[in-house]
Amino acid sequence: MPSFLVVLDVDSTLIEDEVIELLAAHSGSLTEVEAITRQAMNGELDFAESLRARVATLKGLPESVFATVRAEVTVTRGVPEMVAAIHAADGCVGVVSGGFHEIIDPVAAELGLDYCRANRLEVTDGVLTGGVIGQIVDAAAKATTLKQWADDCGVPLSRTVAVGDGANDLEMMAIAGLAVGFDAKAPVRDLAGVLIDERDLAQVLPLLGLRG
Repeated sequence: MPSFLVVLDVDSTLIEDEVIELLAAHSGSLTEVEAITRQAMNGELDFAESLRARVATLKGLPESVFATVRAEVTVTRGVPEMVAAIHAADGCVGVVSGGFHEIIDPVAAELGLDYCRANRLEVTDGVLTGGVIGQIVDAAAKATTLKQWADDCGVPLSRTVAVGDGANDLEMMAIAGLAVGFDAKAPVRDLAGVLIDERDLAQVLPLLGLRG
């Protein structure tokens, strides 16, 4: 049975990018989307509302943009080392994201992650509609997901670690045994148990007693 669970945010945490902004760069709406993202990350805008507004700007993009953007994603330094060490210590690792399965799933598979949850973009006749399918993964959904995965692993919440950088991560960080702010925005810096400012996720390992 797993001995602990680490759950990470994706955009600007597991990866160096904001996927919605990579997509927006292909639709000509990057400036608008960046402004909305900034407000949402700082807790100035409701996340679900902000996500719908940003996704709406992607309307008309061809489905082929997913492969293009996947090739543009950069995994944060230290991730493979972190995942390998967690697995070697009988831990589980998952990612929960306000981003999109279409981009994240191949990254999660390549890294050997145990769990992955994100939003899904609506596509009709090979074209993005500007809508999202199903429940939006917001702060409350991230917290619920962490609980579900902990139950699935048979791990108490006291042996969970949540790693994130923005306001959308605060609810899962509040219930985790350890909350790690990774290159974090203002709301997370105030509430995280530990801050990591160097963009190297292997820095999480000493916090787990796995290195150093």
